[in-house]
Amino acid sequence: MPKMIVSIDGVVIKEVQLTKDRTTLGRRPYNDIVIDNLAVSGEHAVLQMTGNEVYLEDLNSTNGTYVNGKAVKKQLLQNNDTVEVGKYKIKYINEVAGPTFEKTMILKAGALPPMPHAPAPAQAGTAPTSLAHAQAADLGQVNAAIKVLSGAAAGREVPLVKVVTTIGKPGVAVAAITKRPHGFVVAHVDGANTPTLNGAAIGADPVMLKHGDLLELAGTQMQFVQA
Repeated sequence: MPKMIVSIDGVVIKEVQLTKDRTTLGRRPYNDIVIDNLAVSGEHAVLQMTGNEVYLEDLNSTNGTYVNGKAVKKQLLQNNDTVEVGKYKIKYINEVAGPTFEKTMILKAGALPPMPHAPAPAQAGTAPTSLAHAQAADLGQVNAAIKVLSGAAAGREVPLVKVVTTIGKPGVAVAAITKRPHGFVVAHVDGANTPTLNGAAIGADPVMLKHGDLLELAGTQMQFVQA
């Protein structure tokens, strides 16, 4: 089933399955894919599905719709095409088996494209059977969590076991913590309230986290802990 994976600055923030003949995209809350950003028009674009083919059509948006870097009015999407609206990138994934199916990596919910680096050498006598297994093993080696310090959930710890973990209150302040090869980074992905890291505002650009860092989102204080 075709899907759209929405990201900003390399951080995945949502994944939407295309199940309807017409899927709308825009800033207004009634859209099927809502992107709350001033660079995105209220009714920006529409995805029209015919059989297994998906056409993207720009709805005379203010800043335009781009596919693989080129402005489009209406275009048939191909597997792995990247749609750009404002600063957001939306990856089109079509999982139908075909001649190139084995070469196509399907991204699961909350996953990021693999970083262009060689995986760590396997121990003697072991060999990961797939990249997914190698990534899972890599994530398992890092023991990190977010500890809630204030509010009703004070004392709770959220283990950072996924590639991307989102924290905060949707529509108010949401940050995404992303596992990178050399540690974790945090970025502001949604909401009018800007989260802070050690008292400094966090923007859309990812910031590296270190043990003991203090985060504050929508009035809730948290601490990044890493063994």
